[in-house]
Amino acid sequence: MRAYALLALLLLLLSATRAQDLQTLLSIRSSIDDPLHSLSAWNSSATSFCTWEGITCDSSSRHVSAVRLSGKNLSGALPAPLLSLPFVAAVDLSFNGFSGVFSFPHLAPSLLYLNLSNNNLSGPVDFVSDSGGGGPFGLQVLDLSNNFLTGPIPDEIFHLSRLKVLDLGGNYFRGRIPISISQLRSLQFLTLASNELTGPIPAQLGEMTALRWVYLGYNNLSGEIPPEIGNLTALEHLDLVYNNLTGGIPSSIGNLGKLQYLFLFQNLLSGPIPPSVYNLTAMTALDLSQNELSGEVSEDVMRLENLEVLHLFSNRFEGAIPSSLGAIPRLQVMQLWSNRFEGPIPNSLGLGNDDLAVVDVSSNNLTGRVPEHLCYSHRLVKLILFSNALHGGIPSGLSRCRTLERIRIENNQLSGEIPPEFALLPAVYYLDASGNGFSGEISRLRWEMPALRMLSLAGNKFSGPLPESFGGDEIEHLDLSKNQFAGGIPAGFGLFTELSDLNLSGNRLSGAVPESIGELKRLVRLDLSKNHLSGEIPTGIADLPVLSALDLSENWFSGEIPPSLGKTGSLVSINVSHNRLIGGVPATEAFLSVEAASLVGNSGLCGGGPKSGLLPCEAASAKTPWWFPVTVLAAALVIIFLSVILTFLARKWWRGGEFEIKKAETDGNVVWEVRVFDGTLSTVEAILTTIKNAKSGAVSNGEGRWFTVREVKEVPGLGWAEVTKLGRSRHRNVAGFVAACRSESRWVFVYEPTAGARCLGVAMRALSWEQRRRVALGVAKGLCHLHRCGLLAGVLTADTVVLDGDGEPRLALDVANVRPGEVRTDVYDFGVLLAELLTGRRHHGGEEGGSSGGVVEWARYCYRERHVEAWIDPAMSGQVSRHRDEMIGAMGLAVRCTSAERPSMKEAVKLLVGLEGKASPWLSKVMRAIWFY
Repeated sequence: MRAYALLALLLLLLSATRAQDLQTLLSIRSSIDDPLHSLSAWNSSATSFCTWEGITCDSSSRHVSAVRLSGKNLSGALPAPLLSLPFVAAVDLSFNGFSGVFSFPHLAPSLLYLNLSNNNLSGPVDFVSDSGGGGPFGLQVLDLSNNFLTGPIPDEIFHLSRLKVLDLGGNYFRGRIPISISQLRSLQFLTLASNELTGPIPAQLGEMTALRWVYLGYNNLSGEIPPEIGNLTALEHLDLVYNNLTGGIPSSIGNLGKLQYLFLFQNLLSGPIPPSVYNLTAMTALDLSQNELSGEVSEDVMRLENLEVLHLFSNRFEGAIPSSLGAIPRLQVMQLWSNRFEGPIPNSLGLGNDDLAVVDVSSNNLTGRVPEHLCYSHRLVKLILFSNALHGGIPSGLSRCRTLERIRIENNQLSGEIPPEFALLPAVYYLDASGNGFSGEISRLRWEMPALRMLSLAGNKFSGPLPESFGGDEIEHLDLSKNQFAGGIPAGFGLFTELSDLNLSGNRLSGAVPESIGELKRLVRLDLSKNHLSGEIPTGIADLPVLSALDLSENWFSGEIPPSLGKTGSLVSINVSHNRLIGGVPATEAFLSVEAASLVGNSGLCGGGPKSGLLPCEAASAKTPWWFPVTVLAAALVIIFLSVILTFLARKWWRGGEFEIKKAETDGNVVWEVRVFDGTLSTVEAILTTIKNAKSGAVSNGEGRWFTVREVKEVPGLGWAEVTKLGRSRHRNVAGFVAACRSESRWVFVYEPTAGARCLGVAMRALSWEQRRRVALGVAKGLCHLHRCGLLAGVLTADTVVLDGDGEPRLALDVANVRPGEVRTDVYDFGVLLAELLTGRRHHGGEEGGSSGGVVEWARYCYRERHVEAWIDPAMSGQVSRHRDEMIGAMGLAVRCTSAERPSMKEAVKLLVGLEGKASPWLSKVMRAIWFY
């Protein structure tokens, strides 16, 4: 009877705990925001919760043993009861939007695996030890990475003595690494990367001999690398990058026989590479770049037979580049730039390297010839040799390297003619051979470089005529200056419609400038100075819409300067000195501020602004016939009369047009200057309705239409000229101004309405990869348009991009934050936005160049160390198999855009267009090496 009673009691207890699990799950379901309806089956009508989404039960089917709800776009307060289910062993709530504070008390003692990474948890970690043996102290995996946790890492963490995996990376933990962490003797994986930790690396870390992976990078750690690190003989990956570590690399690192990845870049390390490092024969990637290391690199480097990536750039290494590097069979990327290496590039380099893709030894003191066999693997993509003292010609082996995309051999002592095969490389998009001694006639070559975007042959000894073409019409930067080219400028140059920079100065070119130059509508800089060009200045040059710098000096140009030259407003630098020009200087803005040095040497010129140094033109006009001014005056009166009539008709057709700045007064006696840029708002009164007591946001104009209104205070350097330029800009992916209004203390900008608009920052998580790629492409096109117009987007974030009803992105010009400087800042912000689209994380770092890299550094870190599935937005995890290479290529572009050497937005557009449908396994393998090592 007693046995039956015990059995009945046990069944009763089991039934009670099952009911408890059910009630806990239903309670959690009601408190969670579930926009994707992933938990729709969680209801009391179901026969068993064991069949619910994300729930796994034990063998008895009575108790919850695991909860896996990763990447379901769930949000709300962290469901703590879920972590205390009495029999639960594993909980994975990663890649969601849960918020709140994380605390250890009351976690189920049965819990072995807990993953809360990539959520919005914040505040310090609440860790209360329990000496009575309760709590989750059997926990083996704890992942709290990529949240917003703060405060110190709790000393009490040593209570989790069975931990094998601890990931606290990507948070805001501060203070020192607690010494107590060394008591986690079972720990195999430790990452504290991307926090704000300070102080030294504890020597006691060497007591954790089970460690296989250590990530402490992207902190503010200081002091020396403790030699005790050499006791971690099971270590496979050591990452201490982006800290302030000093001293030398400890020789004890040579004891780490299983080490595959050693990343120490961006520290303050000094001294030589310890010989023991060459004992690490399992090494796959060695990155010691951006330190203060010195001494020679030993020939023993060949013992690293599995090495794929070698980064030693930006140090103080000297001596010869080891010839034994050519015997490392798997070497793919070798970057040794900005050191003090001398002597030749080893002739053996490339012969024994089956996968060599990137060679960068620029900015050293290298001599000798370019090796013949660098492309022996037929996989070489980037060859960067600039700023050395290399001599000789381009080797034939290099001329047949059809995989090459980027070649920089400028500022050497190379000579000879360009080999015919070299002009036929199909994949080269960037070629810089300037500052050498090359000679010959390049017009005799059959140029077939369809991918070419940038070509510089400046500062050589090339002669003869210029070629009509370079095999493609996508070239954007062409610099053939400081050579001995003769003959005319080919009319075919007018077909380079993508050209933004053309420099033909310092040659012997003659004849007239072809009118086809006026077809280069994207030309920003044109330099034809120091030639023998003659004839009149083509009037088409005056119509180039974005031309900002024009230099025609030291030629034989004659006739008058086109009167409309400079009318576009974009021209800010002009030099026509030392020609044979006559007549009055145009009364355009560009010439009114021009200095005398830019006009001198033209004996027939007159007029100009106060700095021109020229005589006024009145003397010449006094000698004209009496009837000439009468005729001119009569014609002017006719023109004025017609202009008045046309203006009246135009205003009648479009009231409130952009023909003038109108003044009006609101109820508060505030006087506004108003300029309208299109007819979306029909009257000035309608505009004033939208700005009356305006605050930034969505405002109705009283006519049933909604507009976005932004109010800003006075911005230094912002006047009607700049605002008008912005207002006239129109593009499918740019939300332009309907109107602009100005009072004594503020500006108000009224943006054109966008039907069905949604903020990208809010809508992002619900977008598929195809939709996000479309967004990225649209934003890139919008930026490309702005840059062609000489404009900047200002601050570009997911919150300044809106999606219209068709899902097309539109940029909102943020006038208050348009930063002075370069297009590079927009490119950087685009890279951050692209990383956000890929990862689903929002950027919380500082501005470009700041100490915090936010999502950029996090993406680099995760992407370099783990698989795509680890960094891609979990909302897109089901699309990785179909679009893996597109995603990898897009992340490669994001990192390029946020690196020191950035592409133009036009190049970014082309890369994004080219990614669609790309499925190359070689891209997946090599892209990481090219952009991340």
